Amino acid sequence: MTPSKVDYVIIGAGSAGCVLANRLSAKGRYTVLLLEAGPKDSNPWIHVPIGYGKLFAEPKVNWMYQSEPESELNGRRVFTPRGKVLGGSSSINGLVYIRGQREDFDEWAQLGNSGWGFDDVLPYFRKSEAFQRGADAYHGSDGPLAVSELPDKHVLCDAFIRAAGTIGIPRNDDFNGKNQEGAGYYHATSRNGRRASSAVAYLRPARKRENLTVLTDALVTRIGFAEGRATSVEYRRSGNDYIAHAQREVLLCGGAINSPQLLQLSGVGPHALLEKNGIAVVADAPGVGEGLQDHFYVRTVWRCNSPCTVNDDLRTLGGRIGIALRYALLRRGPLTVSGGYAGAFARSRADVSRPDIQLYLINFSTDKMGTKLHPFSAFTVSMSPLRPESRGSVRIRSTDPAEPPAIQYNFLSAEADRRVVVDGLRRLHALMSTHAMQRHVLERHTPAPGELSDEGWLGYAREVGGTVYHPTATCRMGNDALAVVDDRLRVRGVRGLRVIDASIMPNVVSGNTNATVVMIAEKAADMILADAGVAVSARLRR
Repeated sequence: MTPSKVDYVIIGAGSAGCVLANRLSAKGRYTVLLLEAGPKDSNPWIHVPIGYGKLFAEPKVNWMYQSEPESELNGRRVFTPRGKVLGGSSSINGLVYIRGQREDFDEWAQLGNSGWGFDDVLPYFRKSEAFQRGADAYHGSDGPLAVSELPDKHVLCDAFIRAAGTIGIPRNDDFNGKNQEGAGYYHATSRNGRRASSAVAYLRPARKRENLTVLTDALVTRIGFAEGRATSVEYRRSGNDYIAHAQREVLLCGGAINSPQLLQLSGVGPHALLEKNGIAVVADAPGVGEGLQDHFYVRTVWRCNSPCTVNDDLRTLGGRIGIALRYALLRRGPLTVSGGYAGAFARSRADVSRPDIQLYLINFSTDKMGTKLHPFSAFTVSMSPLRPESRGSVRIRSTDPAEPPAIQYNFLSAEADRRVVVDGLRRLHALMSTHAMQRHVLERHTPAPGELSDEGWLGYAREVGGTVYHPTATCRMGNDALAVVDDRLRVRGVRGLRVIDASIMPNVVSGNTNATVVMIAEKAADMILADAGVAVSARLRR
Protein backbone atom coordinates (compact mmCIF):
# COMPACT_ATOMS: atom_id res chain seq x y z
CA MET A 1 0.00 0.00 0.00
CA THR A 2 1.36 3.41 -0.98
CA PRO A 3 1.77 5.71 2.03
CA SER A 4 0.04 9.09 1.89
CA LYS A 5 2.00 10.53 4.81
CA VAL A 6 5.72 10.05 5.47
CA ASP A 7 8.56 11.91 7.14
CA TYR A 8 10.49 12.62 3.95
CA VAL A 9 9.41 12.69 0.31
CA ILE A 10 12.31 12.45 -2.12
CA ILE A 11 11.61 13.57 -5.69
CA GLY A 12 13.85 11.79 -8.18
CA ALA A 13 15.66 8.47 -7.77
CA GLY A 14 18.81 9.61 -9.52
CA SER A 15 22.38 9.91 -8.31
CA ALA A 16 21.39 12.00 -5.27
CA GLY A 17 17.93 10.62 -4.55
CA CYS A 18 19.16 7.04 -4.16
CA VAL A 19 21.83 8.17 -1.69
CA LEU A 20 19.26 10.02 0.41
CA ALA A 21 16.81 7.12 0.31
CA ASN A 22 19.47 4.84 1.75
CA ARG A 23 20.86 7.17 4.39
CA LEU A 24 17.53 8.58 5.67
CA SER A 25 15.83 5.19 5.90
CA ALA A 26 18.71 3.57 7.76
CA LYS A 27 17.96 2.17 11.23
CA GLY A 28 14.20 2.52 10.64
CA ARG A 29 14.12 5.94 12.23
CA TYR A 30 12.11 7.77 9.55
CA THR A 31 9.61 6.86 6.85
CA VAL A 32 10.74 7.75 3.34
CA LEU A 33 8.94 7.86 0.00
CA LEU A 34 11.10 7.94 -3.14
CA LEU A 35 9.36 8.97 -6.38
CA GLU A 36 10.89 8.32 -9.80
CA ALA A 37 9.32 9.37 -13.12
CA GLY A 38 11.03 6.56 -15.02
CA PRO A 39 10.94 2.75 -14.79
CA LYS A 40 13.00 0.22 -12.85
CA ASP A 41 16.59 -0.24 -13.99
CA SER A 42 15.84 -3.58 -15.64
CA ASN A 43 17.19 -2.82 -19.13
CA PRO A 44 20.23 -5.14 -19.36
CA TRP A 45 22.30 -2.52 -21.18
CA ILE A 46 22.19 -0.33 -18.06
CA HIS A 47 24.45 -2.77 -16.27
CA VAL A 48 26.99 -3.31 -19.06
CA PRO A 49 29.48 -0.41 -19.01
CA ILE A 50 29.64 0.24 -22.74
CA GLY A 51 25.83 0.05 -22.81
CA TYR A 52 25.68 3.81 -22.39
CA GLY A 53 25.94 3.97 -26.18
CA LYS A 54 22.76 1.88 -26.47
CA LEU A 55 20.92 4.13 -23.99
CA PHE A 56 22.00 7.46 -25.44
CA ALA A 57 18.77 7.77 -27.41
CA GLU A 58 16.51 5.26 -25.63
CA PRO A 59 13.34 7.15 -24.64
CA LYS A 60 12.23 4.49 -22.15
CA VAL A 61 15.07 5.47 -19.80
CA ASN A 62 16.12 8.88 -21.13
CA TRP A 63 14.37 12.26 -21.16
CA MET A 64 16.10 13.00 -24.50
CA TYR A 65 15.86 16.76 -24.23
CA GLN A 66 16.85 19.22 -26.93
CA SER A 67 18.17 22.69 -26.28
CA GLU A 68 16.85 25.83 -27.88
CA PRO A 69 18.76 26.90 -31.01
CA GLU A 70 22.26 27.96 -29.94
CA SER A 71 23.32 31.18 -31.64
CA GLU A 72 27.06 30.49 -31.29
CA LEU A 73 26.68 26.96 -32.66
CA ASN A 74 25.24 27.94 -36.04
CA GLY A 75 21.70 27.80 -34.67
CA ARG A 76 21.93 24.08 -33.88
CA ARG A 77 19.92 22.47 -31.09
CA VAL A 78 22.03 20.46 -28.65
CA PHE A 79 20.80 16.98 -27.78
CA THR A 80 20.65 16.59 -23.99
CA PRO A 81 20.24 13.06 -22.61
CA ARG A 82 19.15 12.80 -18.96
CA GLY A 83 18.38 9.63 -17.03
CA LYS A 84 14.71 8.77 -16.53
CA VAL A 85 15.09 5.49 -14.61
CA LEU A 86 16.12 4.26 -11.18
CA GLY A 87 19.63 5.60 -10.79
CA GLY A 88 18.90 8.58 -13.04
CA SER A 89 21.84 9.67 -15.15
CA SER A 90 24.14 7.37 -13.16
CA SER A 91 22.35 4.52 -14.96
CA ILE A 92 23.01 5.85 -18.47
CA ASN A 93 26.19 7.91 -18.17
CA GLY A 94 29.75 7.05 -19.23
CA LEU A 95 30.75 5.83 -15.72
CA VAL A 96 33.83 8.11 -15.50
CA TYR A 97 34.66 8.88 -11.86
CA ILE A 98 36.16 12.35 -11.44
CA ARG A 99 35.77 14.67 -8.45
CA GLY A 100 37.23 17.92 -9.73
CA GLN A 101 40.02 20.05 -8.31
CA ARG A 102 40.64 21.17 -4.73
CA GLU A 103 40.31 24.79 -5.84
CA ASP A 104 36.75 24.18 -7.15
CA PHE A 105 35.42 23.44 -3.68
CA ASP A 106 37.56 26.04 -1.95
CA GLU A 107 35.98 28.60 -4.30
CA TRP A 108 32.53 27.38 -3.25
CA ALA A 109 33.49 28.14 0.36
CA GLN A 110 35.02 31.49 -0.58
CA LEU A 111 31.67 32.46 -2.08
CA GLY A 112 30.21 32.19 1.44
CA ASN A 113 29.11 28.56 1.47
CA SER A 114 30.34 27.42 4.85
CA GLY A 115 31.42 23.79 5.08
CA TRP A 116 31.91 23.26 1.34
CA GLY A 117 35.68 23.69 1.01
CA PHE A 118 37.74 20.74 -0.18
CA ASP A 119 38.80 19.67 3.31
CA ASP A 120 35.11 19.72 4.32
CA VAL A 121 33.86 17.60 1.42
CA LEU A 122 36.74 15.12 1.11
CA PRO A 123 35.41 12.99 4.02
CA TYR A 124 32.13 12.59 2.11
CA PHE A 125 33.89 11.54 -1.08
CA ARG A 126 35.74 8.96 1.00
CA LYS A 127 32.56 7.91 2.84
CA SER A 128 30.79 7.17 -0.44
CA GLU A 129 33.60 5.22 -2.06
CA ALA A 130 34.66 1.58 -2.29
CA PHE A 131 37.93 2.14 -4.13
CA GLN A 132 39.43 -0.92 -5.76
CA ARG A 133 42.96 -0.09 -4.61
CA GLY A 134 41.91 0.39 -0.98
CA ALA A 135 41.74 3.34 1.38
CA ASP A 136 44.26 6.16 1.64
CA ALA A 137 44.20 9.87 2.45
CA TYR A 138 42.04 10.59 -0.60
CA HIS A 139 39.99 7.40 -1.02
CA GLY A 140 37.60 5.25 0.96
CA SER A 141 37.30 1.49 0.71
CA ASP A 142 34.12 0.60 2.59
CA GLY A 143 31.52 2.93 1.03
CA PRO A 144 28.61 1.85 -1.19
CA LEU A 145 29.91 3.22 -4.51
CA ALA A 146 32.35 0.94 -6.33
CA VAL A 147 35.17 2.78 -8.08
CA SER A 148 37.51 0.62 -10.13
CA GLU A 149 40.33 0.66 -12.62
CA LEU A 150 39.32 -0.53 -16.07
CA PRO A 151 40.24 -4.22 -16.34
CA ASP A 152 42.21 -3.97 -19.60
CA LYS A 153 45.00 -1.75 -20.86
CA HIS A 154 45.02 -0.75 -24.52
CA VAL A 155 47.77 0.03 -27.01
CA LEU A 156 46.18 3.34 -28.03
CA CYS A 157 45.73 4.44 -24.42
CA ASP A 158 49.33 3.58 -23.57
CA ALA A 159 50.50 5.55 -26.61
CA PHE A 160 48.31 8.51 -25.61
CA ILE A 161 49.83 8.61 -22.12
CA ARG A 162 53.38 8.42 -23.51
CA ALA A 163 52.57 11.13 -26.04
CA ALA A 164 51.25 13.42 -23.33
CA GLY A 165 54.53 13.10 -21.49
CA THR A 166 56.47 14.31 -24.52
CA ILE A 167 54.54 17.62 -24.54
CA GLY A 168 54.82 18.26 -20.83
CA ILE A 169 51.72 16.52 -19.46
CA PRO A 170 52.97 14.13 -16.75
CA ARG A 171 51.64 10.64 -16.16
CA ASN A 172 48.97 10.47 -13.46
CA ASP A 173 47.53 7.14 -12.29
CA ASP A 174 44.92 8.76 -10.03
CA PHE A 175 43.07 11.89 -11.18
CA ASN A 176 41.28 11.90 -7.80
CA GLY A 177 44.39 11.85 -5.67
CA LYS A 178 46.64 14.68 -4.52
CA ASN A 179 46.88 16.25 -7.98
CA GLN A 180 44.49 16.05 -10.92
CA GLU A 181 46.91 17.23 -13.60
CA GLY A 182 48.36 14.64 -15.94
CA ALA A 183 47.50 11.81 -18.32
CA GLY A 184 46.37 8.30 -17.43
CA TYR A 185 43.58 5.77 -17.44
CA TYR A 186 40.19 6.82 -16.09
CA HIS A 187 38.56 5.16 -13.10
CA ALA A 188 34.95 4.06 -13.44
CA THR A 189 31.93 3.50 -11.24
CA SER A 190 31.92 -0.23 -11.86
CA ARG A 191 32.70 -3.50 -10.13
CA ASN A 192 33.64 -6.76 -11.82
CA GLY A 193 32.69 -5.40 -15.22
CA ARG A 194 29.24 -4.21 -14.11
CA ARG A 195 27.96 -0.63 -13.75
CA ALA A 196 27.70 0.63 -10.17
CA SER A 197 24.90 3.20 -10.51
CA SER A 198 23.46 4.92 -7.46
CA ALA A 199 20.50 2.57 -7.77
CA VAL A 200 22.79 -0.45 -7.54
CA ALA A 201 25.16 0.99 -4.94
CA TYR A 202 22.70 2.75 -2.61
CA LEU A 203 19.10 1.86 -3.37
CA ARG A 204 19.35 -1.88 -3.90
CA PRO A 205 20.68 -2.58 -0.37
CA ALA A 206 17.87 -0.47 1.13
CA ARG A 207 14.88 -1.70 -0.89
CA LYS A 208 13.70 -4.27 1.67
CA ARG A 209 13.42 -1.77 4.51
CA GLU A 210 9.84 -1.46 5.66
CA ASN A 211 10.16 2.29 6.19
CA LEU A 212 11.24 2.94 2.56
CA THR A 213 8.75 3.00 -0.30
CA VAL A 214 9.99 3.33 -3.88
CA LEU A 215 7.56 4.20 -6.67
CA THR A 216 8.61 4.15 -10.30
CA ASP A 217 6.68 5.64 -13.25
CA ALA A 218 5.56 8.39 -10.87
CA LEU A 219 5.78 11.82 -12.49
CA VAL A 220 5.77 14.58 -9.88
CA THR A 221 3.58 17.44 -11.07
CA ARG A 222 3.77 19.93 -8.21
CA ILE A 223 5.08 20.61 -4.73
CA GLY A 224 2.33 21.84 -2.43
CA PHE A 225 2.83 24.63 0.11
CA ALA A 226 0.90 25.75 3.18
CA GLU A 227 1.80 29.08 4.79
CA GLY A 228 5.15 29.14 3.02
CA ARG A 229 6.13 25.59 3.93
CA ALA A 230 6.45 22.63 1.56
CA THR A 231 3.99 20.10 2.91
CA SER A 232 3.05 17.79 0.04
CA VAL A 233 4.01 16.38 -3.34
CA GLU A 234 1.52 15.75 -6.11
CA TYR A 235 2.33 13.02 -8.62
CA ARG A 236 0.77 11.12 -11.51
CA ARG A 237 1.01 7.36 -11.84
CA SER A 238 -0.84 5.01 -14.19
CA GLY A 239 -3.16 7.83 -15.19
CA ASN A 240 -4.16 8.63 -11.60
CA ASP A 241 -3.22 11.62 -9.44
CA TYR A 242 -1.94 11.21 -5.90
CA ILE A 243 -0.72 13.38 -3.04
CA ALA A 244 1.98 12.44 -0.57
CA HIS A 245 2.33 14.54 2.59
CA ALA A 246 5.76 15.22 4.05
CA GLN A 247 5.76 15.60 7.81
CA ARG A 248 9.37 16.77 7.91
CA GLU A 249 10.77 17.82 4.53
CA VAL A 250 10.44 17.58 0.78
CA LEU A 251 13.78 16.79 -0.87
CA LEU A 252 14.04 17.71 -4.54
CA CYS A 253 16.63 15.66 -6.46
CA GLY A 254 15.53 16.13 -10.06
CA GLY A 255 18.87 17.33 -11.44
CA ALA A 256 19.89 20.56 -13.12
CA ILE A 257 17.08 20.40 -15.69
CA ASN A 258 14.11 18.98 -13.79
CA SER A 259 14.64 20.59 -10.38
CA PRO A 260 14.26 24.18 -11.60
CA GLN A 261 11.40 23.05 -13.82
CA LEU A 262 9.45 21.62 -10.89
CA LEU A 263 10.19 24.60 -8.64
CA GLN A 264 8.82 26.92 -11.31
CA LEU A 265 5.73 24.75 -11.81
CA SER A 266 5.20 24.89 -8.05
CA GLY A 267 5.39 28.68 -7.79
CA VAL A 268 9.01 29.11 -6.76
CA GLY A 269 10.88 31.01 -9.44
CA PRO A 270 11.19 34.31 -11.32
CA HIS A 271 8.02 36.34 -10.81
CA ALA A 272 7.70 37.34 -14.48
CA LEU A 273 8.05 33.77 -15.73
CA LEU A 274 5.48 32.44 -13.26
CA GLU A 275 3.07 35.26 -14.04
CA LYS A 276 3.47 34.66 -17.78
CA ASN A 277 2.39 31.04 -17.27
CA GLY A 278 -0.46 31.83 -14.87
CA ILE A 279 1.23 30.24 -11.85
CA ALA A 280 0.58 31.68 -8.40
CA VAL A 281 3.82 32.94 -6.85
CA VAL A 282 4.80 31.17 -3.64
CA ALA A 283 8.27 32.71 -3.58
CA ASP A 284 9.77 35.16 -6.06
CA ALA A 285 13.12 33.48 -6.65
CA PRO A 286 14.77 35.05 -9.72
CA GLY A 287 17.70 32.60 -9.71
CA VAL A 288 15.63 29.44 -10.22
CA GLY A 289 16.59 28.09 -13.63
CA GLU A 290 19.20 30.76 -14.28
CA GLY A 291 22.97 30.30 -14.51
CA LEU A 292 22.99 26.92 -16.32
CA GLN A 293 26.62 25.90 -16.69
CA ASP A 294 27.91 22.87 -18.57
CA HIS A 295 31.11 21.61 -20.17
CA PHE A 296 31.36 22.13 -23.90
CA TYR A 297 32.73 19.12 -25.79
CA VAL A 298 34.46 18.82 -29.15
CA ARG A 299 35.27 15.43 -30.74
CA THR A 300 38.02 14.63 -33.25
CA VAL A 301 38.27 11.28 -35.05
CA TRP A 302 41.49 9.62 -36.21
CA ARG A 303 41.83 6.76 -38.69
CA CYS A 304 44.00 4.00 -37.26
CA ASN A 305 46.64 2.10 -39.24
CA SER A 306 46.00 -1.22 -37.51
CA PRO A 307 42.83 -3.16 -36.58
CA CYS A 308 43.00 -2.51 -32.83
CA THR A 309 39.79 -0.52 -32.26
CA VAL A 310 36.28 -1.49 -31.18
CA ASN A 311 35.21 -0.62 -34.73
CA ASP A 312 37.30 -3.62 -35.83
CA ASP A 313 36.19 -5.86 -32.96
CA LEU A 314 32.50 -5.46 -33.80
CA ARG A 315 32.77 -5.52 -37.59
CA THR A 316 32.37 -9.29 -37.96
CA LEU A 317 29.99 -11.81 -36.45
CA GLY A 318 32.92 -13.78 -35.08
CA GLY A 319 34.33 -10.67 -33.44
CA ARG A 320 31.00 -9.87 -31.82
CA ILE A 321 30.63 -13.43 -30.52
CA GLY A 322 34.16 -13.35 -29.12
CA ILE A 323 33.54 -10.06 -27.33
CA ALA A 324 30.28 -11.35 -25.85
CA LEU A 325 31.93 -14.55 -24.62
CA ARG A 326 34.89 -12.71 -23.12
CA TYR A 327 32.54 -10.45 -21.21
CA ALA A 328 30.19 -13.23 -20.11
CA LEU A 329 32.99 -15.52 -18.93
CA LEU A 330 35.68 -13.10 -17.75
CA ARG A 331 34.02 -9.66 -17.42
CA ARG A 332 36.77 -8.25 -19.62
CA GLY A 333 37.08 -6.77 -23.07
CA PRO A 334 35.45 -3.87 -24.97
CA LEU A 335 32.10 -4.18 -23.17
CA THR A 336 33.77 -3.02 -19.93
CA VAL A 337 34.98 0.29 -21.39
CA SER A 338 33.60 3.49 -19.89
CA GLY A 339 32.86 6.81 -21.60
CA GLY A 340 36.52 7.70 -21.24
CA TYR A 341 39.26 5.08 -21.54
CA ALA A 342 42.39 7.18 -21.14
CA GLY A 343 42.48 10.93 -20.74
CA ALA A 344 44.29 13.97 -19.47
CA PHE A 345 43.80 17.10 -17.43
CA ALA A 346 46.06 19.75 -18.91
CA ARG A 347 46.68 23.46 -19.29
CA SER A 348 45.63 25.00 -22.57
CA ARG A 349 48.49 27.51 -22.32
CA ALA A 350 51.68 27.72 -20.29
CA ASP A 351 50.46 30.73 -18.30
CA VAL A 352 47.34 28.97 -16.94
CA SER A 353 47.62 28.35 -13.18
CA ARG A 354 45.95 24.92 -13.14
CA PRO A 355 44.45 22.46 -15.65
CA ASP A 356 41.67 24.09 -17.64
CA ILE A 357 40.98 21.40 -20.27
CA GLN A 358 40.05 17.73 -20.12
CA LEU A 359 40.89 15.22 -22.85
CA TYR A 360 39.17 11.89 -23.49
CA LEU A 361 40.37 8.99 -25.63
CA ILE A 362 37.85 6.32 -26.62
CA ASN A 363 38.97 3.39 -28.77
CA PHE A 364 36.05 3.59 -31.20
CA SER A 365 34.50 6.23 -33.45
CA THR A 366 31.15 7.36 -34.80
CA ASP A 367 29.82 10.33 -36.75
CA LYS A 368 28.15 11.45 -33.55
CA MET A 369 27.39 9.89 -30.18
CA GLY A 370 24.72 7.19 -30.29
CA THR A 371 25.11 6.40 -33.99
CA LYS A 372 26.71 3.37 -35.67
CA LEU A 373 30.43 2.78 -35.45
CA HIS A 374 32.49 3.71 -38.49
CA PRO A 375 33.18 0.80 -40.90
CA PHE A 376 36.93 1.48 -40.68
CA SER A 377 39.59 1.41 -37.96
CA ALA A 378 39.39 4.66 -35.98
CA PHE A 379 39.29 6.16 -32.52
CA THR A 380 38.10 9.39 -30.91
CA VAL A 381 39.95 12.05 -28.94
CA SER A 382 37.82 14.82 -27.43
CA MET A 383 38.39 18.05 -25.51
CA SER A 384 36.35 19.98 -22.93
CA PRO A 385 37.16 23.32 -21.29
CA LEU A 386 36.85 22.76 -17.55
CA ARG A 387 35.67 26.12 -16.20
CA PRO A 388 33.41 27.80 -18.76
CA GLU A 389 32.18 31.33 -18.25
CA SER A 390 29.13 31.02 -20.53
CA ARG A 391 25.86 30.67 -18.64
CA GLY A 392 22.40 29.68 -19.77
CA SER A 393 18.95 28.92 -18.38
CA VAL A 394 16.16 26.38 -17.88
CA ARG A 395 12.61 27.78 -18.06
CA ILE A 396 9.17 26.22 -18.24
CA ARG A 397 7.15 26.71 -21.41
CA SER A 398 3.73 26.07 -19.84
CA THR A 399 2.02 24.59 -16.79
CA ASP A 400 2.21 21.09 -18.26
CA PRO A 401 4.75 19.09 -16.19
CA ALA A 402 5.21 16.64 -19.06
CA GLU A 403 6.33 19.35 -21.48
CA PRO A 404 10.13 19.68 -21.67
CA PRO A 405 11.44 23.01 -20.43
CA ALA A 406 13.31 25.46 -22.65
CA ILE A 407 17.03 24.74 -22.23
CA GLN A 408 19.45 27.42 -23.37
CA TYR A 409 23.15 26.71 -22.90
CA ASN A 410 24.63 29.80 -24.57
CA PHE A 411 27.76 27.76 -25.30
CA LEU A 412 30.71 29.88 -26.50
CA SER A 413 28.93 33.15 -25.69
CA ALA A 414 31.92 34.20 -23.58
CA GLU A 415 35.08 35.25 -25.41
CA ALA A 416 37.21 33.46 -22.78
CA ASP A 417 35.47 30.18 -23.63
CA ARG A 418 36.14 30.61 -27.34
CA ARG A 419 39.81 31.20 -26.57
CA VAL A 420 40.11 28.07 -24.41
CA VAL A 421 38.35 25.96 -27.03
CA VAL A 422 40.83 27.00 -29.71
CA ASP A 423 43.86 26.65 -27.42
CA GLY A 424 42.56 23.33 -26.12
CA LEU A 425 42.05 21.89 -29.59
CA ARG A 426 45.54 23.01 -30.57
CA ARG A 427 46.88 21.27 -27.44
CA LEU A 428 44.98 18.12 -28.42
CA HIS A 429 46.40 18.32 -31.93
CA ALA A 430 49.94 18.78 -30.59
CA LEU A 431 49.54 15.59 -28.58
CA MET A 432 48.20 13.72 -31.59
CA SER A 433 51.11 14.99 -33.70
CA THR A 434 53.73 13.33 -31.49
CA HIS A 435 55.66 10.32 -32.74
CA ALA A 436 54.02 8.16 -30.06
CA MET A 437 50.56 8.76 -31.56
CA GLN A 438 51.47 9.19 -35.22
CA ARG A 439 52.82 5.64 -35.35
CA HIS A 440 49.17 4.52 -34.88
CA VAL A 441 47.49 7.15 -37.07
CA LEU A 442 46.71 6.85 -40.76
CA GLU A 443 45.14 10.32 -41.01
CA ARG A 444 42.78 12.69 -39.24
CA HIS A 445 39.20 11.93 -40.26
CA THR A 446 37.42 14.85 -38.59
CA PRO A 447 38.11 17.62 -38.98
CA ALA A 448 39.29 16.84 -42.51
CA PRO A 449 43.06 16.59 -42.98
CA GLY A 450 44.92 19.85 -43.40
CA GLU A 451 46.22 22.79 -41.38
CA LEU A 452 43.59 24.79 -39.49
CA SER A 453 43.80 28.41 -38.37
CA ASP A 454 42.35 29.57 -35.06
CA GLU A 455 39.23 30.58 -36.98
CA GLY A 456 39.15 27.14 -38.57
CA TRP A 457 39.31 25.33 -35.23
CA LEU A 458 36.62 27.60 -33.77
CA GLY A 459 34.45 27.05 -36.83
CA TYR A 460 34.83 23.28 -36.43
CA ALA A 461 33.84 23.55 -32.75
CA ARG A 462 30.75 25.55 -33.69
CA GLU A 463 29.84 22.90 -36.26
CA VAL A 464 30.19 19.75 -34.13
CA GLY A 465 30.52 20.75 -30.46
CA GLY A 466 27.89 20.18 -27.80
CA THR A 467 27.39 19.18 -24.19
CA VAL A 468 29.42 16.51 -22.41
CA TYR A 469 26.33 16.02 -20.21
CA HIS A 470 27.38 17.91 -17.06
CA PRO A 471 24.57 20.47 -16.53
CA THR A 472 24.80 22.30 -13.21
CA ALA A 473 24.12 25.50 -11.27
CA THR A 474 20.44 26.16 -12.06
CA CYS A 475 19.47 26.27 -8.35
CA ARG A 476 22.84 27.37 -7.10
CA MET A 477 23.99 27.61 -3.52
CA GLY A 478 25.03 31.01 -2.18
CA ASN A 479 24.12 34.24 -0.40
CA ASP A 480 23.47 36.69 -3.23
CA ALA A 481 20.16 37.71 -4.76
CA LEU A 482 20.22 34.94 -7.38
CA ALA A 483 21.18 32.12 -4.98
CA VAL A 484 18.38 29.56 -4.68
CA VAL A 485 19.57 27.48 -1.70
CA ASP A 486 21.67 28.26 1.37
CA ASP A 487 24.71 26.27 2.46
CA ARG A 488 22.44 23.65 4.05
CA LEU A 489 20.67 23.32 0.68
CA ARG A 490 17.41 24.81 2.01
CA VAL A 491 15.42 26.73 -0.59
CA ARG A 492 15.42 30.41 0.25
CA GLY A 493 12.02 32.02 0.77
CA VAL A 494 10.20 28.85 1.84
CA ARG A 495 10.52 26.24 4.57
CA GLY A 496 10.62 22.46 4.55
CA LEU A 497 12.20 22.16 1.10
CA ARG A 498 15.76 21.41 -0.02
CA VAL A 499 17.33 20.89 -3.42
CA ILE A 500 20.03 18.21 -3.49
CA ASP A 501 21.63 17.54 -6.88
CA ALA A 502 23.96 19.08 -9.48
CA SER A 503 21.81 22.18 -9.75
CA ILE A 504 23.11 23.52 -6.40
CA MET A 505 26.74 23.77 -7.56
CA PRO A 506 27.81 27.44 -7.48
CA ASN A 507 30.19 26.65 -10.35
CA VAL A 508 30.66 23.44 -12.29
CA VAL A 509 33.54 21.33 -11.01
CA SER A 510 36.63 20.74 -13.15
CA GLY A 511 35.64 17.38 -14.59
CA ASN A 512 32.79 14.87 -14.68
CA THR A 513 30.04 15.69 -12.19
CA ASN A 514 28.51 12.43 -10.96
CA ALA A 515 31.01 11.80 -8.16
CA THR A 516 30.37 15.28 -6.81
CA VAL A 517 26.59 14.79 -6.88
CA VAL A 518 26.98 11.64 -4.77
CA MET A 519 29.17 13.60 -2.35
CA ILE A 520 26.59 16.39 -2.16
CA ALA A 521 23.89 13.88 -1.26
CA GLU A 522 26.05 12.19 1.37
CA LYS A 523 26.73 15.55 3.01
CA ALA A 524 23.09 16.59 2.68
CA ALA A 525 21.93 13.41 4.41
CA ASP A 526 24.08 14.25 7.42
CA MET A 527 22.76 17.82 7.48
CA ILE A 528 19.15 16.63 7.28
CA LEU A 529 19.68 14.14 10.10
CA ALA A 530 21.52 16.71 12.21
CA ASP A 531 18.69 19.22 11.73
CA ALA A 532 16.29 16.49 12.84
CA GLY A 533 18.30 16.05 16.04
CA VAL A 534 20.21 12.91 15.06
CA ALA A 535 23.85 12.90 16.06
CA VAL A 536 26.34 12.45 13.22
CA SER A 537 30.03 11.68 13.29
CA ALA A 538 32.09 14.62 14.48
CA ARG A 539 34.47 13.91 11.63
CA LEU A 540 31.67 14.41 9.10
CA ARG A 541 29.46 16.96 10.81
CA ARG A 542 30.59 20.08 8.95
